[in-house]
This record gives sequence, C-alpha cells and structure tokens, in this order.
Amino acid sequence: MTDSVLLIQGGRVLDPGQGIDQLGDVLLQEGVVSWVAPAGHRNPAPQGCDVLDARGLVVCPGFIDLHTHLREPGFEQKETIATGSGAAARGGFTTICAMPNTDPPLDNAALVQLVLRRAQEAALVRVLPIACVTAGRAGKALTEMAELAEAGAIGFSDDGDPVADPFLMRMALTYSAPLGLPVINHCEEPSLARRSVVNEGWVASRLGLRGMPAAAEECMVARDIELAALTGGRLHLAHLSTAGSVDLVRRAKERGLRVTAEVTPHHLLLTEDWVMGRPRDGELESHETDAWAPLTPDSYDTNAKVNPPLREERDVAALAEALRDVVLDAVATDHAPHAVMDKEIEFALAAPGMTMLETALGLCMRLVHDGRLDLSTLIERLTAGPVRTFRLERAGLEGIGTLAPGA
Repeated sequence: MTDSVLLIQGGRVLDPGQGIDQLGDVLLQEGVVSWVAPAGHRNPAPQGCDVLDARGLVVCPGFIDLHTHLREPGFEQKETIATGSGAAARGGFTTICAMPNTDPPLDNAALVQLVLRRAQEAALVRVLPIACVTAGRAGKALTEMAELAEAGAIGFSDDGDPVADPFLMRMALTYSAPLGLPVINHCEEPSLARRSVVNEGWVASRLGLRGMPAAAEECMVARDIELAALTGGRLHLAHLSTAGSVDLVRRAKERGLRVTAEVTPHHLLLTEDWVMGRPRDGELESHETDAWAPLTPDSYDTNAKVNPPLREERDVAALAEALRDVVLDAVATDHAPHAVMDKEIEFALAAPGMTMLETALGLCMRLVHDGRLDLSTLIERLTAGPVRTFRLERAGLEGIGTLAPGA
C-alpha cells in the first residue's frame, strides 16, 4: 500500500465547474487528480494503491472560503493560522481567504508576506491573504495597493469596518481595475448603524437593544454599486443580509457592472429571533415575532451576535432565492472566532462573530433538505463560484475548485 496514490471509488462525483454529476471513480496521485471516470469504466489504477469506498458519499472539490478571520498576527488568543486552517480542513475547505483586521492590520507588503510564510509553515490548507484598503484600516488614506498585490494579496478590504469615505472608495475601485483584484466592502453606513448590536425589529424592542435598520446596509450597497459603475472597478459586497441589498445587486448585474456578492450560512438560515435563545428542540424554526414574547435564560444569546445582524424571515428567504439564481455568487463563512471572555459578557459589549468553518456545510444542507436549493448548486457556490467571483485562476491558482486532471 502507498500513501501517495488513492482511488476513491463508487461515489457521486459532483464537480459543477466541469458539469459533472455522476457515479464514478477518482484517482489521486501525490495529491493531484489523475483522472475521473464513470462507475464501471475501466481505468488503470496502480496495483496496491489505497482504495476508499465512497458508495453513498459525495466526492467533490475542496471548498473555497472567500471570507475568513484567522486573527493572526495579534489576536492569537482567538485563533491562529494553524487552528483556523485545521477548522477549515474539518469543514471541507481547502482554500481560505484571510481578512486583514489583525494587529497590526495587513496594510503593507511585509505583513502580507508574513501571513504567507506562517501559512506555509503551519496551515493545513491554502491561505490567501486579503490586504487593507486603507492604511491601518483607519479610513483616512489608501494603502499601496499595487505593492500589496505584488506581495501576494488577492483583494482589498477593511472588513469589520466599511470604507465610509466615498472618495476613498472611488479611488480604491479606480486602482482595482488595472490590478484585476476586487475591493471587498463591509457595507454599513456608520451614521445609521450607530453602534447597533441587533437588527432593528421586534427582538431589539423586546430586549431593549439598539437596532440596525436594513437601510444602514442598503444605502452603502447602492453607493458602492454606483461607484463601481463610475470607475469600472471590481466591487465585491461582503456578507449581504437584506432583501433590499439583493434587489440592488440584481439590478447591478442586469446593467452588466463588475459587481459580485457573497452570503454567509448564518444569514441564509438564521433569523433575529435566535438572539432570544435557540429553540429547545434544536430546530431552526422562528419564534413568534411577539414584542411581548417571554424571556428565557437563553435570551440575550451572544453567540447569535454578528455583524451585520441576523435579519428577518423575509430577508432569509430572499437571500436563499438570490443564491439559487446567482445574484449572490458564493457562500462565504465570515468565520469570526473569539475568546470566551469576548462572548460571555453583557450583550451590548460582546464581540460580534460566529465560528463557521466546521459547520457551514451542515447548516447550508438545511436548504437542500428543505428543497430550496439543490445539492449541485450549493457545491457550485462553495467551489467554482468562489473561483469565478475572485477570478482566482488569474492569481496563479489554476486547479482549485475543480476535479479536473492536474488539479
């Protein structure tokens, strides 16, 4: 037996990038796809190679996450490149794009190269760094975007905060065009968000928490789309959460603009009422939207505090429909781990974010089981969709998101 040759036999081979959905076999040699063949097709496999019986299983390309927070450097008590990549591997992700809201933030070439070196030393999966749009993520001056691209950055974002200054956003999009890399914005108008901690709705009213209106996201989505039209730059909208945002992106794509967007598993499946406490039976059904709903020991659940906040059922339905219709291009986890002390405190003070790499597929499968999305479409939005969205094949990353020979 040899560890370098593996025959995966009899599984449902699902590779949306090649249009393959069939029972078949896959041969891997030294971690590279040698061939894919229909079940029963006689292809030569080295004698004595390892064989994995995949009957009843799905064989697909490794998933690609466009939006991961690895926290290193600076916040290693929350996550490291090693632990985050381990979580990714357990969840089926073989490529993750690391956001730059570290300490110090990834706003210069040396720090981008540091992340690449540490990833090479410690990561179990491929790690692609995303660099800052503005120096120090302070929103005052642009970074040296061309230098960051040359160092290995595959996009630019101040995620965790928006690029609030429209002039800076215009300049960033202008520079993104010749670089061929996306500007990824966290769409949140600060003057409307005003330190909100949940969605503006019945849960906010019942719990006495500051709510964020959908307009806080949607007005910046609209602004950025018009700036993309003005500049011809590549705009990517992170973790969209509202039905209104979906409508804006749909119209932008109808205009032929260079606009892409992602959605997270939690915004696809969970609603604001999870802040009131997880349903006792473990199901995802909503509570009654009742301003007088009783509080329980599970109310003010900081595990359900994310940014943007969990929204209403109509938003969840619109996001799922948009994912099916390719208005939303990819599922991205927004994996955002925190130390226990950051979550087990007063709700308004707790850090926003969910750990999602290990559970993303399981959560999204609810859409498949409910008949709202077919499995092939879901796998596409986790594999070929992310490659297309960030045009990763242009970054010297040919062969990811597919089971093509040589991948």
